[in-house]
Amino acid sequence: MKKVRYAMFGGSEDAFIGKVHRIGAGFNPNMELVAGCFSRNETKNKQTAEFVNLDPKRMYSTYQEMIEQEEDRKDKADFVSVVTPNNTHYEASKAFLEAGYHVLCEKPLTFTVEEAQKLKKIADQKGLLFAVAYAYQGYAMIPLMKDMIKRGDIGKILTIDSRYIQGWLLEDVIHPKSDQKPWRMRPEYTGISNSVGDIGSHIEYMVRYLTDLDIERVSAIMDTFGQPLDVNTMMHVEYENKVKGRYWVSQIAWGKLNDFNIQIFGSEGSLEWNQEIPDVVYYTKRKEATQKLVRGQDFIAEGLRDQSRVPAGHPEGYHIAFSNIYQNFYNAIVDHRNGVNDALKVNDVPSVEDGLKGVSFITAAVKSAKNDGKWEKITK
Repeated sequence: MKKVRYAMFGGSEDAFIGKVHRIGAGFNPNMELVAGCFSRNETKNKQTAEFVNLDPKRMYSTYQEMIEQEEDRKDKADFVSVVTPNNTHYEASKAFLEAGYHVLCEKPLTFTVEEAQKLKKIADQKGLLFAVAYAYQGYAMIPLMKDMIKRGDIGKILTIDSRYIQGWLLEDVIHPKSDQKPWRMRPEYTGISNSVGDIGSHIEYMVRYLTDLDIERVSAIMDTFGQPLDVNTMMHVEYENKVKGRYWVSQIAWGKLNDFNIQIFGSEGSLEWNQEIPDVVYYTKRKEATQKLVRGQDFIAEGLRDQSRVPAGHPEGYHIAFSNIYQNFYNAIVDHRNGVNDALKVNDVPSVEDGLKGVSFITAAVKSAKNDGKWEKITK
């Protein structure tokens, strides 16, 4: 096995998502964290570097310093994970690409469609891999659902229903404290959308991944409840084949923790998956009883079983999903070294093009909501 080294921008030890990325990457013994700029706060930056046992000389105060100081090292990183708030994704990713690094960036990719297009252009021109962390694709049952849909197990797709609802922002909406407002509720860090940009983007990507259907247009109604950005959004979408879908995205649904649910209904049956019980897919064939399909069993094709890390009945979770994204990106980098074309696609890794489509979806939803739910076409 070949070593793949990576650096990280963002993700101090007290930050949720950066830690998840490191744990996910850590499942692969051939992937090594070698450099980092974890926080603008010097103390947090140093504490994180010490915690992950990083060489102190390879801890940097800015990403610009990291690029400059690492440039001539023979053991510099192969790629950089960008796990900062949304407002730094574009400039940092652009700089890392221009310095010759592959990039894995958190979503949403950028503030604007134009920025996402520029990143794709740079990656294409330089022949670099640019992955986007739509991590829920890493759950083991998701490729199975995709395969079942592709081979026609539910027939022709008729309609799609999905929700991603949480309740964690309700307190900040009902009893706001401006000096303690989460960064996701602040436009200067988040961009034009909160709920759709944060979790609605997962619906857009996951449905597209499962069905290979691009959204043509969207009609959205957003609630802000006095906040600068949306915290509750209802959407209708129309796909390229005129199939209709319905999405509900909320961060004020009290009692809901991380309820990401996808239902896909076809002419011969349906599939349902929920992120809170990710090892299970419910398959209902027309005129037959519902089947409960569970991860890691022999009925799943060998290539699809590779996403499972432990035997069926031992619950897998969120960190494993990230681990599978990192494992597939590792495989893509090794393939890229060996001259394989379309290495991200070959290894089923979400790409910069997926990130661009996500930003286009967010932009169209916000435009629609500003026009009282008028249908808005997605920028191609």
